Parts: sequence; C-alpha cells; structure tokens
Amino acid sequence: MVPPVPPPTPPSLSHSRRARAGAARRASPLWRVLGFLFRLLCTPLILLDELVRPLYRPLIARLAALRIMHAFERWIAARSVSTILVLLVVPYVTIEPLKIVALVWIADGWARAGTVLFLLAYLVSFVIIERIYSAGRAKLMTVAWMAWVIVTLSGLRDRVVTALRLDRLKTALRRRVREVRRSLARLWR
Repeated sequence: MVPPVPPPTPPSLSHSRRARAGAARRASPLWRVLGFLFRLLCTPLILLDELVRPLYRPLIARLAALRIMHAFERWIAARSVSTILVLLVVPYVTIEPLKIVALVWIADGWARAGTVLFLLAYLVSFVIIERIYSAGRAKLMTVAWMAWVIVTLSGLRDRVVTALRLDRLKTALRRRVREVRRSLARLWR
C-alpha cells in the first residue's frame, strides 16, 4: 500500500509565512535602527528634491512627452527586474554624488560652476533616473527589499511634505517664478 501524498501547501500560506518572517525581522532592534538611519539620511534629500522639482517641472513634462522618451520607457518596461535595477543603479551612483560635489563647490566659493553642475545633475537625474524608475516601477515592486525602499521613501516624502507644509511653499514659489517671468518679459519688450 502506497502512503497518501500530503496536499501541496497553498501559495497564500507560504506567502503569509514569508510575510510573517519578514515582519519579525523588520521588528528587530537592528532593523529599526537601520530603518531610522535610512529615513534620517533620506529626509534632507527629499526636502531638497521637493524644493527644486517645481523649477524643472515644465522641462520634464516636455521631455516626457517626446516620442523617443515613450520608446525608451517601453524598452525599459520590457526588461527583466535585474536589468531594470542595473539601469537604475548605474546612473544613480554616478549622478547623485555630483550633486554633493556641486554643493561643496558652492560652499568653497565656486558658486557659478557649482550651481551649473547642480542644475545639470538634477536635470539628468530627473530625465534618466525618473524615466527608468517610472517605466520599471511595477517590476521593481516585485523585489521585496526594493518594494520596502519605494514604500518607505513614498511615506517619508508624504510626511515631510505634510509636516513642513511644502505644498504651500511650492505654490508660493510657482507664483513668484511666474511674477519673475512676467517682469523679465516686460523688460525685453
């Protein structure tokens, strides 16, 4: 007589075991400290990003509307998760340090060169990194640690914007930029 074969474990049960194990790991003191340090490091970067973004928004909207950008995003979306990660990490690792270098240049008295480098780094960051991220986000969310990073940064961004009332500040900044543009337009007439 052949012993009966146990029924297979339903996928939801094994998934819930993995979820509980991940939750237990994240609840440990080490993971809490690492999570806190991650948030602490990211907060000033999010703040800076939120303040600079309105200056680039019109340009980014125009670039994102180009056919070549749509083709680029479709190409990215068709890649594997690991390829998308590499495509995201390579420019990020090369561009983000340039922003820090630019700030150091500005602090050292090279304001013009530092400002140009800072603006160019942000422009490249917005165009390349954000296009790769937006095109590959769905696949990136299938990787547990990447999903954690995305969800954590998203929540942190929302909390920073709310706590510092950045929406009001950005609205005032947009209004001021429009006023400056009108003033400059009157000067050139």
